[in-house]
Amino acid sequence: MTPRRKRLLAVVAILVGVGAATALAMRAFDDNLLYFYNPTQVLAGDAPQGRTFRIGGMVTEGSLKRTEGTLAVQFVVTDYRHSVPVRYEGLLPDLFREGQGVIAHGHLTPSGEFVADEVLAKHDENYMPPEVAESLHQPTPARVTP
Repeated sequence: MTPRRKRLLAVVAILVGVGAATALAMRAFDDNLLYFYNPTQVLAGDAPQGRTFRIGGMVTEGSLKRTEGTLAVQFVVTDYRHSVPVRYEGLLPDLFREGQGVIAHGHLTPSGEFVADEVLAKHDENYMPPEVAESLHQPTPARVTP
């Protein structure tokens, strides 16, 4: 084999190796992405089935139910258009309460219930993740003055 052919073979081998490494890295990156969806998108079927994702919105007033003697809780997340029931077993953040913004990480069951592995509450009264704020944007009702 001539030196020129050896160099060409080495360059081709390096390009194939770099391409394979890039393809593996991109696949691993895609598997670890967590997409955010609001309840309207989840009910429209935009959320991935059989894959973890984040759902965000407001905890509906009066929807929080605790199972006595366990850490299991159920509540409903809404974007004021649609609602999705959420089930979680574990300690809730101190700032978690009804009427507050929340983001839950988990998966959707075939019955339409979201099973959360982690629940995050809005950390102060002024901050809201941009995705949640955008999905909760609702027109303010017109004021009627007498």
